[in-house]
Amino acid sequence: MRTGIGHILPAAAMSLSLLAAAPAQAGPTTLEATYTSEIQNGWVRVERWRDTLSAFTQETFPPDGRGDQTGQRKTFFGGDGSPHSSRFLMYYAPGWDANPKPVPVLLVHGANQDADLAWADPNEAGAYGCGRSSCPSTGLMQALAADGYKVFAVGLPHKNGDGYFWAEQIADAIAIVKNRTGASEVDVVAWSKSASNARMYVSSVRKSWGTAYRGDVRRLILLGAANNGIDLSFRHGWTFSLTVYPECGGVINGPVPHDMLVCFGLWRDGEEWTYGSSYFPGSKQLLKRWDGVYALPAYEQDWYTTYYGGFGFYTHSTGIQPFLGDSLVDVIRASPTPAGVRVHNLCGNQNDIALLHNEHTGPSDGVVFIASCQDATGITTNGGGATVAVNHLELGWDAPAVDQIRAWLAAD
Repeated sequence: MRTGIGHILPAAAMSLSLLAAAPAQAGPTTLEATYTSEIQNGWVRVERWRDTLSAFTQETFPPDGRGDQTGQRKTFFGGDGSPHSSRFLMYYAPGWDANPKPVPVLLVHGANQDADLAWADPNEAGAYGCGRSSCPSTGLMQALAADGYKVFAVGLPHKNGDGYFWAEQIADAIAIVKNRTGASEVDVVAWSKSASNARMYVSSVRKSWGTAYRGDVRRLILLGAANNGIDLSFRHGWTFSLTVYPECGGVINGPVPHDMLVCFGLWRDGEEWTYGSSYFPGSKQLLKRWDGVYALPAYEQDWYTTYYGGFGFYTHSTGIQPFLGDSLVDVIRASPTPAGVRVHNLCGNQNDIALLHNEHTGPSDGVVFIASCQDATGITTNGGGATVAVNHLELGWDAPAVDQIRAWLAAD
């Protein structure tokens, strides 16, 4: 149940300080609630905001709860595990109002992440949740705050949300950071899916209702960006579908290429789990074919029909082609970033994500081909890129990546 200001918060919120009982305005957004005590993972303040544009809709969440907001994040969303897509969270790190570095930093998580797991506690999901068997309990947020930066993070409502919505809320978050700090520009660090959505904002890739770029990003650091798209789940036969279909015991929150799959000897229908599903509106926006660059693995079950469509031995797929009409990859690449925004691509080169079928048909970080991550088409001012020895899920917290992010933020 959605809980607004003035309503009784769920029991999990009772120990938190709720400060804002009346809305406050900052551009097209309304502040709904502020929490300042007993916040987990080192944050000192969390706010819930709502974008007032009528274009925002209630995006669909899987009915079994796999895509829901959980823990304190559910509390901060007013007790709503499937919040309306107009709502988002703003996280404040220690020193946000006093640290000396003049340009504040906004951290933007990727799909199936949140501000805690991505930036403040890579161990929040437990062992293997950070890309390796053992995960640290602090992350990039603590490192940058200790360096003297004013650090903020945005928490997005839908874990695979529409890219136009995410781009608009990145714009909202930047405006809030500017309002809180008095800064005219913000440095943005965006990971995976949100890297594309952050590029959408600075390049004004938007709907008619969206916000055009306002000249307020100094530096844009992209972590594991699929700059030239991704086709991971289509390349590997039935592998990824087995981890998603509930009839096969799957629980992963992500789209698959198959609308039919054999589970325990029986054919199962599963169109709701495909890229055409309403559960994953932002995922197909990142698709692009790579079969002309790296050969498909012909030894993986149903590899051909998964990618190109048809019935295999255990699956049926429409193939990747029908979904490419909704891809935004080439739209973004054809929309130059402003000359005043220095863009950096930070890529990993280790395809060793624990417990995942890693991308192995070409050099990758386990998810994104290095060549896609390094693609600079449409980047006007390339501030310099780097490829470091980490996998896709380590790009936000492992030492080689953190050190490179620090170096770029400290550069003139």
